[in-house]
Amino acid sequence: MRKRSVTALLLAVCAVVFAACGSSGGDTSEATAPSKSEASKPATGTLRVFAYDDTVTEEQLKPFREANPDVDLKVATFNSNEEAAAKLAGGFEADVVEVCLDEASPLLERNQLRPIDTSGITDWDKLAFRDQPQVRQDGNVIMVPLSAGPYGIIYNTDEVPDGVSSYEEMFSDKYAGRIAVEGSSSVAPLAVAAFALGFDDPFNMSADELDQAKQFLIDNQDKIRSYPDSDSDMVNLFKTGEVVVANGGRGTAGDMVDEDLPVKWVEPKEGMWSWVCGLGITSKAKNTDAAYKLLNYYASPEAQAISAENGFVVTNPDAIKLVPKQYRESADPASIEGAIPLTEPEDIESYTRAWQEVRTG
Repeated sequence: MRKRSVTALLLAVCAVVFAACGSSGGDTSEATAPSKSEASKPATGTLRVFAYDDTVTEEQLKPFREANPDVDLKVATFNSNEEAAAKLAGGFEADVVEVCLDEASPLLERNQLRPIDTSGITDWDKLAFRDQPQVRQDGNVIMVPLSAGPYGIIYNTDEVPDGVSSYEEMFSDKYAGRIAVEGSSSVAPLAVAAFALGFDDPFNMSADELDQAKQFLIDNQDKIRSYPDSDSDMVNLFKTGEVVVANGGRGTAGDMVDEDLPVKWVEPKEGMWSWVCGLGITSKAKNTDAAYKLLNYYASPEAQAISAENGFVVTNPDAIKLVPKQYRESADPASIEGAIPLTEPEDIESYTRAWQEVRTG
């Protein structure tokens, strides 16, 4: 997990309900960046931020608050971009919203994002992942990439002293009933099955491959203890001993280590995949000047260094020298070079239907 939680099936229902109320509306022209003189001044007015909870921690926001004492910062959190899009369509107000490349389509389909003027992002040309195709939609930059992280395998080193090196091995009989497969979206568990089956592109499977991945999870239901949909749930499963091996993010493993759990994160033989998230400006933003100031803060080396200590891969390489030595290797963008980008499948509806069949049967 991204250290982010999703309850996919419930949110899908919520999205339909809110969609019935209409799309976002708002301004979908490029958000004008403040002039250099304005950009140098502290932010003022009300700034509403809508993001994952681990992106807007007090630790992360404290320097921004101190540098901008006159801004009224209002923060709200969500569990997925699907939930965010549904709430925005229902009238929830936000100037800045977190956007993850593997789940941005609900925001895009409702025209809830304004293109960003990259000349207003001071460190834009330094940022890793800015050239990923999904960062631009119809030629427009929709978000500033600010954090990333790899998925792999987590195992309890006391219970599994020889380790687990592949997804195929993870599903062996010796771990039956003590496996967790992340259930934070329809894509992740089916991708795990695809990796175990040896498929080349888990995020754009053919209809036949998707059916095989679905059936693989159904056939292995007795081995899977849980499909946790949050990092806290995953940590608790390892803490209670109910689970000894799972797929998960390196940051999640770091959370377990912080709680003195004997775990190790490894890159599977089949390969690791990585997510990328950042911040965008909503089509109904009322304070775009302050929004740009917040985006620039998050892209700064100082803010990125805080993000690194929270377990994320940074996107501004200038932050690495500010990161404590124990986090530098895992925070470096180079640490996930060659990882398969976690992207939303072209036929996401088929993945959602397949995942519903897994959960119901």
